[in-house]
Amino acid sequence: MPLQSSLSGRGSDPNKAVDTQSNGKSFDELRHECLVKGVLFEDPDFPAKDSTLYYSQSVPVNIEWKRPKEICDNPKFIVGGADRTDICQGQLGDCWLLAAIASLTLKKEAMARVMPPNQDFDNRYAGIFHFQFWHHNKWLDVVVDDRLPVVRNKLIMLHSASNNEFWSALLEKAYAKLHGSYESLKGGSTMEAMEDFTGGVGEVYETKSAPDNLFHIMKKAMDRGSMMGCSIDITSSAESEAKTSTGLVKGHAYSITGLEEVTVRGQKVQLVRVRNPWGQVEWNGPWSDDSREWSYVSASEKSRILQNSTDDGEFWMEFDDFKRNYDKVEICNMTPDSLTDDTKRHWEVNMLEGNWIRGSTAGGCRNFIDTFWTNPQFKLELEDADDDDDVCSVMIALMQKNRRKLRKEGMDLETIGFAVYEAPNDEDQAGKDFFRYNASKARSRTYINMREISERFTLPPGKYLLVPTTFQPHNEADFIIRIFSEKKAGALEMGSNVDADLPDPPMPSEPDEETDEEKGLRRLFEQLAGDDQAISVRELQQMLNGVLRRRKEIKFEGLSLATCHSIINLMDVDNTGQLEFQEFKVFWEKMKKWIMLFLAYDTDRSGKMSSYELRIALKAAGIQLNNKLLQLVGLRFADENYDIDFDDYLTCIVRLENMFRAFQVLDQRKSGRVKMNIMQFLMLSMNV
Repeated sequence: MPLQSSLSGRGSDPNKAVDTQSNGKSFDELRHECLVKGVLFEDPDFPAKDSTLYYSQSVPVNIEWKRPKEICDNPKFIVGGADRTDICQGQLGDCWLLAAIASLTLKKEAMARVMPPNQDFDNRYAGIFHFQFWHHNKWLDVVVDDRLPVVRNKLIMLHSASNNEFWSALLEKAYAKLHGSYESLKGGSTMEAMEDFTGGVGEVYETKSAPDNLFHIMKKAMDRGSMMGCSIDITSSAESEAKTSTGLVKGHAYSITGLEEVTVRGQKVQLVRVRNPWGQVEWNGPWSDDSREWSYVSASEKSRILQNSTDDGEFWMEFDDFKRNYDKVEICNMTPDSLTDDTKRHWEVNMLEGNWIRGSTAGGCRNFIDTFWTNPQFKLELEDADDDDDVCSVMIALMQKNRRKLRKEGMDLETIGFAVYEAPNDEDQAGKDFFRYNASKARSRTYINMREISERFTLPPGKYLLVPTTFQPHNEADFIIRIFSEKKAGALEMGSNVDADLPDPPMPSEPDEETDEEKGLRRLFEQLAGDDQAISVRELQQMLNGVLRRRKEIKFEGLSLATCHSIINLMDVDNTGQLEFQEFKVFWEKMKKWIMLFLAYDTDRSGKMSSYELRIALKAAGIQLNNKLLQLVGLRFADENYDIDFDDYLTCIVRLENMFRAFQVLDQRKSGRVKMNIMQFLMLSMNV
């Protein structure tokens, strides 16, 4: 009964923002209710209290929550247009967010999406504002009240250079709500916020090993409307936010706001404009605000480029100095169309989702060959080459979900990566041997603990296998994959079939044709059965434990009563609640096969098999499950070491066969779908 994967595709309307308030009401509905009642909105989902600020520590100072009209006279949402010079960093370590906001202010269309219009403190003011963010392939509408944290009537978080402008403070509050708290915004990559503001896809360049044409890549990215940031690496936490002698700050996220070429003494000089989110502390080297280099540029050119520059945290640098001082450049391409210099090119997008679950699909990287193959696998079909080439251009972006919100539960970013293989023919899930003997055709450059990694490739047309992984096995996370291609490409999850090949067992042999083993079983059975010639669940438990303990190759503590109940439910064809000997003989033949399978995967004869091997063992028994079901089975039956003992293995396989056989009886058309009433459902679900 194959099940179609529902993991690919764009959804019904990816551009319509989803309301996120817990009561299901939209911004317009909530504002209307407040206006009718004559009250100001107070957000129950993100209340004005200490836990909204910090989850791991107490608030260090005496903080009050005030609305803008309590902080200043005549507050405004935006004064004279939202500008990159409006924003100044507060006490929170979220310079990465501010750098992204500074870049966002340069993109008016994107800004209007993140900050919907018709919000102010005059017309229809009700103490409520809303912002929209891209989150895991959906746009979310996030509502906040306008109560902001202050100390001595001064905003302590992100604020504007103008004391009566509040768009940036409210934007930060909405973003904090999306991730659970203000503290959740500590530390991050500018790329993360840039993607959340645009739905774009990011690329990272290391300046010390960048292509020779990096300036032109950045210039064209800026011209296409891409957002950009840069940073200086640190070698220890002590260097974080440390100011260098040249006025730059290590471990600090800057935004790139302009690129120019000027002529100096007949030579072209490449310049980059950079902004410090602090709103102050600038580069003091060549081409800084008051440096002598500007005297060699014509007055009109100097006026155009500097635009009355002051000590506002924004400065120009020569590109060679930029590369020497900064280590990383992050570019967020606003749309798939901007991934190429040719704006006429249209990019197709596939989106896939999955999970790494310990014990079943958290296999780790290729270093861990015994479990690597159990990771989610996705087939990518590149049928047609690009219009101007004989290869296919592909960009793959792997993103882990919700890690910032999960910080308060002790979960930070996992170290992630992916590999691409030439797909084997007609296999639903490539096994261990495939990866042992086949090298990857493409892969991520490195494993890194970032929210998203992305790589561009050119591959010949064909079928490929994409395997996303965490670096270490057993580490859990949810993820999405976005695949951009010039021509339409097929993408689906492998291992998505659910099916069972369960032939009817052979008729048991007549008494006079029984083997010595069967005769021995009959004698033991008759001793336990008594006059009714049938055994109960407890008698079955006694019999199986006695027989199995004689087999020295099987190490186990005994079968549980629950396992024996499942066996009777499977084999009791006449619904007496007991087993007759002929029914038991049929079961014993199955049992011998299942024992051999278990021993094949209990390689160290410990009495346990790895839960990662369960997919193969079940398939050998005629049962094929998809990743979702394997994850559930692994969580139900595996222990803390990702092992399954013989009793749990037997319970699992008996219950699955029982459920498949019951389903197949109802599925008379062999369609993979059945209709049932409540009585049939309860009979099926209780009889396991």
